Amino acid sequence: MPTAEHDHVYKILDLVGSSETSIEDAIKNAVSRAAKTIREMKWFEVVQTRGHIENGAVRHYQVTLRVGFTLEE
Repeated sequence: MPTAEHDHVYKILDLVGSSETSIEDAIKNAVSRAAKTIREMKWFEVVQTRGHIENGAVRHYQVTLRVGFTLEE
């Protein structure tokens, strides 16, 4: 049986990040902004990717992330 120190309970939060340059920057923007108020983020999963097209060119990338963080004692 696992000990208490190895048991993990996560809270899951949805975030939406955007960037004019790339999907990766949209992810980084969402995580870095969330890190200002959410502690103990451990993982993320990209669940949706979208973009905005203007005059035949990509203008914005937008991603929806599912972020997991551990609950404090």
